[in-house]
Order: sequence, then structure tokens, then C-alpha cells
Amino acid sequence: MTMSSRLPEPYSQGSSANLADILERVLDKGIVIAGDIRINLLDIELLTIKLRLIVASVDKAKEMGIDWWEDDPALSSGARRNELARENAELRERLARLEELEPTREQQQEEAQ
Repeated sequence: MTMSSRLPEPYSQGSSANLADILERVLDKGIVIAGDIRINLLDIELLTIKLRLIVASVDKAKEMGIDWWEDDPALSSGARRNELARENAELRERLARLEELEPTREQQQEEAQ
């Protein structure tokens, strides 16, 4: 007895076009997935995890007011430069304050004579 089993093709033309359409729609419109996980023991809440996932294109995210990656030094070279410039300015200010507090060597020499 011979059984001919036919397996579906993993990537047919129709399904890839549908996948591309779905991906385009999701990136264009955006999708939000939200959920909460709560762990209780004897009616005592031990842990709550709130999950929020937004899938959207960069343009759509900016349109919604989401642009956290622009200010994250790990993700943006501009943000890293800004952080370094701010840190450098703070260090210069601290150094200037320390130099004002400590008497100069010339003053110390005059007092020693």
C-alpha cells in the first residue's frame, strides 16, 4: 500500500505576498501588545510584571511621540556626543571650583616666608 503524502510548500508565492502585506500594514499602522503577569501567594502579591510591546516603523513611532532611541547613548552617536559634552562641562566646572578653594602655590610660598 502506497501512500503519497504531499507536504505544503513552506514559502509559496501567495503566502509571501500576504506576509509582506501584513508586515507593511503592521509597520504602517503599528500594533500594541499589552499584558500583566502577577504572582500571588496566599493572596499576597509577590511580583507584578507589566509588559507593553509596540511594533511600528520609526516614522510611525516618531509620529506617536516615541523617540527614546534618539536620546539613548547606547543607540545614538549624537546622544553619546551630547552626554560626553555635558560630562566634560561638569568636570570643568568641578575643577574650577576646586581651584578656587585651594590656595595657589605662590600664596603658600609667600605665607611660608
